[in-house]
Amino acid sequence: MVEKESMIDKIKRLMYKRENIRNIGIVAHVDHGKTTTSDSLLAGAGMISYETAGQQLALDYLNVEKERGITVQNADVNMVHEYEGDEYLINLIDTPGHVDFGGHVTRAMRVIDGAVVICDAVEGVMPQTETVLRQALREKVKPVLFINKVDRLIKELKLGPEEMQKQLIKIISGVNTLIKKMAPEEYKEEWQVNVQDGTVAFGSAVDKWALSFPFMKRTGLTFKDVIDAYNNDKLDGLRDKAKLHVVLLDMIVKHLPSPIEAQKYRVPKIWRGDLESDVGKSLVACDPNGPTVLVVSRVMVDPQAGEITTARIFSGTVERGQDVYLLGAKRQTKIQQLYLFKGAQRFVIDKVPAGNLLGVSGLKDATSGETVTTVPDMEPFEQIKHIFEPVVTKAFEAKSSKDLKKLVDALSAISKEDPTIRVEIDRESGQNLVSGLGELHLEIIQNQLKEKYGLDVDTSPPIVIYRETITRQSPTVMGKSPNKHNHLFFVMAPLPDKIRDAILKGDIPEGRIKKKDDKLIELLMKHGFSREEAKSVKVIKNGNIFMEQTRGIVHIGEIMEYLMQGFEQTIEEGPLAKEPITGIQFVLVDAKLHEDAIHRGPAQIIPALREALREAFMQADPTILEPVQKIRIDVPMEYMGAVSKLIQGRRGQMISTDQEGDEHLVIIAKLPVAEMFGLTAELRGATAGRGVWSLIDSHFEKVPKSLESEIIKKIRLRKGLDNT
Repeated sequence: MVEKESMIDKIKRLMYKRENIRNIGIVAHVDHGKTTTSDSLLAGAGMISYETAGQQLALDYLNVEKERGITVQNADVNMVHEYEGDEYLINLIDTPGHVDFGGHVTRAMRVIDGAVVICDAVEGVMPQTETVLRQALREKVKPVLFINKVDRLIKELKLGPEEMQKQLIKIISGVNTLIKKMAPEEYKEEWQVNVQDGTVAFGSAVDKWALSFPFMKRTGLTFKDVIDAYNNDKLDGLRDKAKLHVVLLDMIVKHLPSPIEAQKYRVPKIWRGDLESDVGKSLVACDPNGPTVLVVSRVMVDPQAGEITTARIFSGTVERGQDVYLLGAKRQTKIQQLYLFKGAQRFVIDKVPAGNLLGVSGLKDATSGETVTTVPDMEPFEQIKHIFEPVVTKAFEAKSSKDLKKLVDALSAISKEDPTIRVEIDRESGQNLVSGLGELHLEIIQNQLKEKYGLDVDTSPPIVIYRETITRQSPTVMGKSPNKHNHLFFVMAPLPDKIRDAILKGDIPEGRIKKKDDKLIELLMKHGFSREEAKSVKVIKNGNIFMEQTRGIVHIGEIMEYLMQGFEQTIEEGPLAKEPITGIQFVLVDAKLHEDAIHRGPAQIIPALREALREAFMQADPTILEPVQKIRIDVPMEYMGAVSKLIQGRRGQMISTDQEGDEHLVIIAKLPVAEMFGLTAELRGATAGRGVWSLIDSHFEKVPKSLESEIIKKIRLRKGLDNT
């Protein structure tokens, strides 16, 4: 008798069949049904009970996720699907939908090749649908579309087949408009989703059925059959004929790329190394016999097993006990264990070849985006660029003094798991300053401290993070080294909007420019720099650029490392209120350096640069920028006046109002983050609980001139700086 192959053995076998692997993510606006859909896929793959799928939410395994009904971090699972007589390995990541946890989505995009974008059939394309699509397309991740909750069109809106089709076409058109707007040039048309070719599916994850056009042609099922199933209590029959997991996994296998296919066009986008080198060729080919290269997307801190990372192998084969280098952390380590995932469960495995997702322990100090390799001098993968920055800070203090060290360790672990959080210890007050994307983000951190680490903390009222910038070019300024032997001459100017926006969007990568980078020079020229300007760029950081345009200075190369280091440090705290600097180009135009290297070390050069940067900044009409969020408010028509008054009362501005249907109003507005605390409660109060808002975008704007000095004074007072 032949022993039945276990699921784990099946996955191990399929890991070597790279053309039959699909690395995918489930992405959507909050509450559009991602985790419920993932449940149905797991059930179809025989990994959880089919009866409880949709209610079990197997990939929401934190208590806070179960309590609030939202996903707050990625969950990973490996499953097997049979399609046209062949078996495929699907490595799936279920991602959060709430904007405050969008960093998890960004990090997932680095390690997947395809995304199932889910839209609610009634709500359609929402702000976070646009955000997750932007995140996917920026990393060259190919999308397909699943329109979920079609049951709402029948049960709530009572639509007939033709009206249903109109609503579905409107959603498809909305998604395609976004793809056309945001996809890389060569994929704007090719990646459009289409009913005819089967890159769109419709269904209900909670009721576990789905349809696609190829499936309807094959089975003869129609929307009329769906309406009939709901109206005549025949849902079981519909589920049997149109299993959600079959339709969706068929779509994934047929239309989303294998790692062999995807790495040909994704590697040149996310890796700036030499594609003709041995490691470059291996990365593009997804070669399991090449040098080992993996990229970390997520770090989890397990009290028993320590740090477990989720990683994607782009080249080579990873084995237990293998010696590898962490390029970002600049150190060698040994891989301890390899794992397969099933949500919160892990299964140990000995080795995994290129093209797969896996769990790894032993990569201590690795952070999200870390390149791990057996080639210590290779170019690392580009840094993962998050769409939104932390703009709200709270001070966290342990209620009991004995928990002080425990709190610092816990916050350090949480910030590894979620790099969109920034943790800073205020040495003077002993407070831990934690910055996040919004109020909910910081609430969840507080909740995690209690639930996972048993820590009760007190928190301060929320503080907004500002930015400092300039509005005109400075005159040439000089920085003198402490020993008076070195003189550096600089000019500072506002960074052109086109370049700054491209850096913030991630179109122009940040970091130090180590050598002549033709790709980057072309990018900078495309966005408005001359060739000479582009070639002079040395550092791009936090929306700022440092350039070196000297002529014939003999020892300039020897001090360049110190100049770059000084620039990176100094822009962290501006002269106005010690808030980060953004939007400047700082140009070294001349230098007089001491002949003897001992007199031009870092202790001389860095202070000279720091002095010049601050002087130039203050002579270039400095100003302060505040974070502003563009939001969408959904509300019944009758409350338009109340909402308008609420927006104006918070220094906000209404951008547009659109009527949807007879009674529904969609308002687009922008508000300063400083005025948004308590917005949810006030909006509910003003609209009898019927108004909801969601974030579309976040950016920085100049504060009104009338408030500038008052805001600077308040920040300086809070930081204990001199206000005279």
